[in-house]
Amino acid sequence: MTTNANVEKLGDLRTQAQEEVCDLRSQIAQLDQKSLDLILTKARSHYAWKDRPVTDDQIHRMYEIVKMGSTSMNSCPARFVWVRSEAGKERLVKSLKPKNVPKVLAAPVTVIVAYDLEFWKELPKLFPHEDRRHLFAGNPEYTLDTAYRNSTLQGGYLMIAARAIGLDVGAMSGFSNKIVDEEFFEGTTLRSNFLVNIGHADESALFQRLPRFEFDDVCSFA
Repeated sequence: MTTNANVEKLGDLRTQAQEEVCDLRSQIAQLDQKSLDLILTKARSHYAWKDRPVTDDQIHRMYEIVKMGSTSMNSCPARFVWVRSEAGKERLVKSLKPKNVPKVLAAPVTVIVAYDLEFWKELPKLFPHEDRRHLFAGNPEYTLDTAYRNSTLQGGYLMIAARAIGLDVGAMSGFSNKIVDEEFFEGTTLRSNFLVNIGHADESALFQRLPRFEFDDVCSFA
């Protein structure tokens, strides 16, 4: 394909993308308050779970939502391990603080949100219009910073996606990343970030909502 043909194809794709966004905005300008309540403003972190499974279809649906979330250079460094087997839970329990063990054992699925330190090798596929691999090759500090930040973003997208399709979540950091990495990622370029329990919550374990800062406490203009 000639260079001119490539430019023309890229132009067509840009036009198509712009039209799709305009069309979406013509259909829905913003979420209603009930939708916002479901995914954020009235949503809660959960610690106990009903004996109801998270299906394969739900897991795939969550990922299809998550993968469309923005990341730097479309790098998509997050990797997700959906731990739901008895053997998988036994391995994961080794890493947990004692109070978190029953939470994980009761959850239908616990997701290890991880990141790949060699994510940048996939950039020709994910960011094809400009080769930016040179930014990461031989630059471990920048690579780690990018992988960690953007996998955290993707983990946040996962939590919102789960709530959006009618599931409940409980994110966890009370575990040993070192043990998780030894158990699940030994000999690979993957590293764990945080855990997310997903399922149908047992609301009887909830306590009152904790305080939040007001706008003026933490926000400013420049």
